[in-house]
Amino acid sequence: MEGILHKWTNYISGWQPRWFVLEGGTLSYYDSQEDAWKGCKGSIKVSVCEIQVHSTDSTRVDLTIPGEQYFYLRAINAAERQKWLVALGTAKACLTDNRTKREKELQENTEALKTKMSELRLYCDLLLQQVNKIKESDELGNLAETGLDTGDMVKSTCTTFLKTLEECMQIATRTFNTDMPSQTPPGSPPVAAIKPQKVGDNEAVNNNSSNLKEQEQPDKNSSESEHHDPAAVISDQKEEWREQKHKEDQSLEQDNNNRVIYQQEDVTDPEGNELKQPETEDTEQVETFFSTMSHRFSDINLDDDNGIPTQEFLDSCYAIVPVLDKLGSTVFAPVKMDFVGNIKKIHQKLLSDSDNFPTLQSIVLHEVEREVAHVRNSATEALLWLRRGLKFLMEFLSEVNEGQTDVPRALNNSYGKTLRRYHGWVVRGVFALALRAAPSYAGFTAALVTKEGDELKSSFSSGIHRDLDVYLPAMGKQLAILDALYEEYNLESDEVV
Repeated sequence: MEGILHKWTNYISGWQPRWFVLEGGTLSYYDSQEDAWKGCKGSIKVSVCEIQVHSTDSTRVDLTIPGEQYFYLRAINAAERQKWLVALGTAKACLTDNRTKREKELQENTEALKTKMSELRLYCDLLLQQVNKIKESDELGNLAETGLDTGDMVKSTCTTFLKTLEECMQIATRTFNTDMPSQTPPGSPPVAAIKPQKVGDNEAVNNNSSNLKEQEQPDKNSSESEHHDPAAVISDQKEEWREQKHKEDQSLEQDNNNRVIYQQEDVTDPEGNELKQPETEDTEQVETFFSTMSHRFSDINLDDDNGIPTQEFLDSCYAIVPVLDKLGSTVFAPVKMDFVGNIKKIHQKLLSDSDNFPTLQSIVLHEVEREVAHVRNSATEALLWLRRGLKFLMEFLSEVNEGQTDVPRALNNSYGKTLRRYHGWVVRGVFALALRAAPSYAGFTAALVTKEGDELKSSFSSGIHRDLDVYLPAMGKQLAILDALYEEYNLESDEVV
């Protein structure tokens, strides 16, 4: 679980908001969600601390290790405190029993994985030697004499290599797809304070609660698999579970809709008097993240020459950054940092002469004229990478809008279409790590609500599609304008980072 809590600092500063993350039995806090990548400011082990609620303050909870650590915390409201109390209590109760067994299994699987990785490297070196031998024989004209034996050797080595790779992936799947001990146990009561729902909504609340618990737990151990291809890190078992869950959700939603229709038809009282039927919640327009953004690409007015206003464009770029947080604030921190860094470079260029740089095109043409467009850290280069990052997000959101419910697959497809060709194996490994910790579809879409409980409404899904149908075409049009500009002045680069 993660969120904002106010922490008592001292008598001068008083209560200060901090970003708290409960993971693996440890409660850590950061200055803010955006600064989480810098490292935590402090932490406390839940399994050894005492959890105390304040006698008069309904928002306060104290975590203490007598004589060592004291965390005095306040939630935004009593309902939020209750969520944290459930999460902390569950972690404290379950961690002690599960930790020893889980850590032992993790250590054994990690050692086995390291051994298999060493074998893979050995077989890879051997395979390269055999291929080079075939090439040398071909160059010397001796391929007919050595070809048969060498071919058999290569075939044998490939078979062994693939077998070892399969064993390696089995160990990785067993290690990294097992539920972490900090996860809330099945059957725990919902922790969110949900408004009274219409008939049939209780099942939806419980169903949504289990989906949210899946969202909260990123896979901490995925770093060891960062050199694998991103598409290979999603197990068939997990895909089947998600497909089954999606079918159950659809069935439940249809059942709920039928019950609502039945209620609306009952418009008379027992005496036969006609009753005025109140509107159900599902008829309301549901606001989403994309309809409440402070700045949107769809709100930008281009000038007569399709000039893209610099400040409005940068504001819209800043406004879409939280999507990366909703995919995983910690694991997507490097991606977010690069994204924001490019925005800041362009903004610095704008501030240097705002009167002469009203549009993005004016910045690029200025640097082209002075022959600095290809210089590293130029605004033109920053816009090049910002444009690529925006294309990645646009492709991902388009897949979601078109009905893709497997978030890791949508991310992987989008990455393959946009950024992958410009990344070396190190950066691809970082993305593979982020991919493993991506939330479920239910978890991601639930993070896009602006009002708690809206994700339970049948109109929520249509609201997402409604807003993306407006947002994505405008975003795509502006990126296409920039594509044409970069192609016209030959500003594209195939450099791999």
